[in-house]
Amino acid sequence: MDRITAAQVFVTITERGSLVAAAETLDMSRAMITRYLAEMEEWAGTRLLHRTTRRLSLTPAGEETLARCRQMLEIAGQMPAANSADPGQPQGLLRISCAQSLAQDALAAAVTEFLRRFPQTAIDLQISNRAVNLVEERIDLAIRITNALDPSLIARPLASCASVICASPAYLAAHGAPKRLEDLSLHNCLTYSYFGKSLWRFQRHGEQLAVPVSGNLSANESMVLLSATAAGAGIALQPLYSAAPLIASGQLVALLPEYQPQELGIYGIYASRRQMPATLRAMLDFLVERFASDPAWQARTAGG
Repeated sequence: MDRITAAQVFVTITERGSLVAAAETLDMSRAMITRYLAEMEEWAGTRLLHRTTRRLSLTPAGEETLARCRQMLEIAGQMPAANSADPGQPQGLLRISCAQSLAQDALAAAVTEFLRRFPQTAIDLQISNRAVNLVEERIDLAIRITNALDPSLIARPLASCASVICASPAYLAAHGAPKRLEDLSLHNCLTYSYFGKSLWRFQRHGEQLAVPVSGNLSANESMVLLSATAAGAGIALQPLYSAAPLIASGQLVALLPEYQPQELGIYGIYASRRQMPATLRAMLDFLVERFASDPAWQARTAGG
């Protein structure tokens, strides 16, 4: 059997976590996937995977074989490029991790345009609000909204993210609107698990301010909090790009405009500059251009 294909099958099984998922990814039958795996174990002379009803895990020999398979595939992938008229042309799969709100409001349209511009590429978009481990989860690029960057990773600034304090007209009619920043402590504030859960930070006339907040609803997904805020559950601190359409339609009301919530950066984060794939470089350049030139994005991120 073809050892290059067998190596691709083995790598895909480990990345996707099951033989069934590998079969779907590679558009092969389950039987063919099983056959390639059996061949790999026969060539290695030992078991490569521990298989249980719940999960697969690599044996020590499997770890070593996985590294060699990736080397083999990297070399094989470079061979056509040597004869290509344009070896720097973006092509192949790019795995991107991104929070749901940013993926929904910005990245989905951006990725669509990128794929149209570079038809030899493919995108696997992983939606997650947590800070994923790029190496362990084999993510090429993580789009994160943060001011706390991991010094072991490389971050390219893409844009800025302004936030807004907001509530629904129904909540304000029932509970009144906060008139001072300190009044937020007296309200039911909906908090986000990954940022500012108990302390919201602001700036006013160059002075840094913070107010403790609490409430009966917190979540690890900002879109859930946005929907709850619109339904009248409480006051929220939301990314302006998500809240702006609801504020414009009157479903939400922006509060305390004289206080500027802490602004965050939007970054493209990746593991290494060494031998950066052309597709990753192209995506980073494209996102910088996209965020800077898209009038709709500018209108939905201009705080103040």
